[in-house]
Amino acid sequence: MCYNISMNKSEKIDGYELLNLQLKGLLAEQNYTISNLSNASALLWDFLPDSVFTGFYLYNGDKLILAPFQGSVSCVEIELGKGVCGQSAAERKTIVVDDVTKHKNYISCDSRAMSEIVVPLIKDDKLIGVLDLDSSKVGDYDEEDIKGLEAFAENLLALTDFEFFKVG
Repeated sequence: MCYNISMNKSEKIDGYELLNLQLKGLLAEQNYTISNLSNASALLWDFLPDSVFTGFYLYNGDKLILAPFQGSVSCVEIELGKGVCGQSAAERKTIVVDDVTKHKNYISCDSRAMSEIVVPLIKDDKLIGVLDLDSSKVGDYDEEDIKGLEAFAENLLALTDFEFFKVG
């Protein structure tokens, strides 16, 4: 199933519910960090057709390190507070940027990116990393995307053993 920006609110809510069910099904049999992050990023890539990046950065206790993703090459290390990913991690809150060309703290990795949403990954009050999504369309993310992607992150965190894999 592909997400479509022209979906009405009800269709978008239903789409995210299905996406989250698919994630739970994919992760039900095992909880390997790299496998789960890889499948989660691929699932999001298929669901969000205007994406230029769907992926993760993991926190190594010092900075965010590029983890499994779909899309073009990306920044490898991001300091806390730097860029939208670093800001989301530092503030521990979801951040939506409607137009990256107008955001002062934006780090450009792909010139096709026009909007961005970053969801922090927090487990047992510890920063694990962030879920980062970039779209080729300005204003591509709204309140339903925030809710759906925060639920997606919660499901991923619940079904993945991040202690199994350490970055750094």
